[in-house]
Amino acid sequence: MTNLVNLQDVSLAYGPLVLLDSVSLGVDEGERIGVVGRNGGGKSTLISVLSGALPPDSGRVVHNRGLRVGFLHQRDDFPDTTVGGFVLGDRAEHEWAGDARARDILRGLLGGWSLDSPMSGLSGGERRRAGLARLLVGDHDLIVLDEPTNHLDIEGIHWLAEHLRGRPESLVVVTHDRWFLDAVTTRTWEVGRGSVERYEGGYAAYVLAKAERERQAAATEERRQNLMRKELAWLRRGAPARTSKPKFRIEAANRLIEDEPPARDAVELVRFASSRLGKTVIDLKNVTAAVPGRTLLDRLTWQLGPGDRIGLVGVNGAGKSTLLKILAEEREPEEGTVRTGRTVRLAHLSQNVAELDPQARPLQAVMDVREHVTIGKRDYTASQMLERFGFRGDRQWTPIGDLSGGERRRLQLLRLLMDEPNVLLLDEPTNDLDIETLTELEDLLDGWPGSLVLVSHDRYFLERITDRVLALMGDGGLAFLPGGVDEYLERRAASRGEVAVPTAGGGDAPAQEPGRPAVSAADRRTAQKEMQRIERRLDRIGSRETELHGLMAGAADDYTRLAELDAEGKALAAEREELEEAWLVQAEAVGD
Repeated sequence: MTNLVNLQDVSLAYGPLVLLDSVSLGVDEGERIGVVGRNGGGKSTLISVLSGALPPDSGRVVHNRGLRVGFLHQRDDFPDTTVGGFVLGDRAEHEWAGDARARDILRGLLGGWSLDSPMSGLSGGERRRAGLARLLVGDHDLIVLDEPTNHLDIEGIHWLAEHLRGRPESLVVVTHDRWFLDAVTTRTWEVGRGSVERYEGGYAAYVLAKAERERQAAATEERRQNLMRKELAWLRRGAPARTSKPKFRIEAANRLIEDEPPARDAVELVRFASSRLGKTVIDLKNVTAAVPGRTLLDRLTWQLGPGDRIGLVGVNGAGKSTLLKILAEEREPEEGTVRTGRTVRLAHLSQNVAELDPQARPLQAVMDVREHVTIGKRDYTASQMLERFGFRGDRQWTPIGDLSGGERRRLQLLRLLMDEPNVLLLDEPTNDLDIETLTELEDLLDGWPGSLVLVSHDRYFLERITDRVLALMGDGGLAFLPGGVDEYLERRAASRGEVAVPTAGGGDAPAQEPGRPAVSAADRRTAQKEMQRIERRLDRIGSRETELHGLMAGAADDYTRLAELDAEGKALAAEREELEEAWLVQAEAVGD
């Protein structure tokens, strides 16, 4: 196997902060490497040195002769040209139009765009997509990507993963998107404290291997401490004592994980949430919301119940953030009513977070909200919560104005949680959060008993935190997806058909599938109402099944009562299956 890049005893520091300390590693032909670690730990620095964009303070970086490196920076310069000129260069239209890979990239990243549009008129996220398209259109031996999933929605991330899996180049990618890491990488580098630890496999394999390493390190430290205690005891007594040799049980990391309890006890959380929230949380009835030229929500009726954990997905511009604002009563709908329960204590984390006093300190900012907080069954101080969110030691006293964007985002999220809300509305909370902070946040939310609505392009976080997925498909309705994100992607692909390749002057609209009659707006609205009726019934069945589990646990010694409850449970399960099939029939009508 050919070695493409080799780092030999590379070191690099910014002042007293050492990011790379005598690091030696390499990238071979065909390798697909994911780079993880805390924000500020040196991930971007490592790949900049690896690609040759940043010289090290000491050591050698050796590239294979003639190596072609494609490097996507987090911050790129964009020339004053058109989208087509930036992405495709001086290639003639017949040349790139005949290239299947180029057409696939334009569909996947720039579908619906006009190649004649000026780069100066694009948003930051759109420029990022154009930069990624430009890199992927080129020919390389090594592709290096720094946070490529930023500004991509779930569909875009899915497309990018599929595209990269089909490319022959070696790949090094920095990302906090754990689903993406598992989808495209086969090795993992963990950067931190100046060193790089290497693991075989994607993110899931990395977590298992790291758990095993930490278990072995703990066993070694326990053994060392035990030997020290024996030595001290011998010195005190003046004579060696007879002791038995300690035995250490060696278990594989996956065995350790199998022994762990479930991430959260849904029954217990729902009971606790019901007692705190009451039966009514937020009810929407016939709600309509619009922006100029387009209706986002069309007479939507939906209920957020106590203990509900909802993941909300949808195309960009479908109205996800608008729906959260309506739920938070930060925006009035054009029509319909919003009813909020009397016991609701709501917190809304929007994408645009209000700035804090730059001279204030993180610990002060958190203590201004609350000095102690109870999450689940555990109590935490403000300082302990800051520790869990990555503010260690002196970082708790660093002026907020000196914090990074990701750190300020973490601080705002922590302040929301410290206020002990019982309803959380989170709009892209994972932006700028590293994996370690994400796992801490997931752990906290596991024991949090309130109702939650989450909008996120981070598929791993969304599926980990929520119990149900709903989708805004762009037709003004809210669809329940029993199959989760996978079903959303399937339905989007089926309804979208073949996306047109961008051309000069704009792309054509997708052609209607031949042989299928168009569904009228009235029929589609009828199908949507039937879906909503089915979803409400499914919600009631789910609530009753939860109650049955509790009743069956309390009637463990009453076999007659237990049989009655079991029969009711089976009847509900059968009804649920029928309703889900009926829902799918209506969903096909809506998707046509």
